[in-house]
Amino acid sequence: MSQLKQLITNDMKLAMKAKDKEALKAIRMILGAIKQKEIDERIELTDGQALSVIQKMVKQRKDSISQFSDAGRTDLVDIEEAELLIINNYMPKQLSKDEVEAAVIKAISETGADSMKDMGKLMGVLKGQLDGKADMGVVSQLIKAKLS
Repeated sequence: MSQLKQLITNDMKLAMKAKDKEALKAIRMILGAIKQKEIDERIELTDGQALSVIQKMVKQRKDSISQFSDAGRTDLVDIEEAELLIINNYMPKQLSKDEVEAAVIKAISETGADSMKDMGKLMGVLKGQLDGKADMGVVSQLIKAKLS
């Protein structure tokens, strides 16, 4: 079992003992998504693969929060935000905006990118370096600003 999955399982046991229903619900949701991916692909997920499942859950929660806010459904926004807080506990430490900007500048100089045509190449390089550590939407915006 991957270390990340073991950590989540241990946290689930702690939430059960503490009778923390909200945390338990969110943790079970995470474990369910990881288990579903394992069943679908008939493999045991590595930490990196489990992290990508968690990243997808974070993105889904952020999208839901945005849509529920636009619809004026604050009750559902509160639920999604609570789940997002718990899910974020399993994400790696996020880089600061300055660190992300430095990585973008470094990648631009390394690849020799000078126009928007090179955006795909840059995103490919940066995705490997920053995946899980930075919001790739923010990275994309920074690249566009630097190459414009």
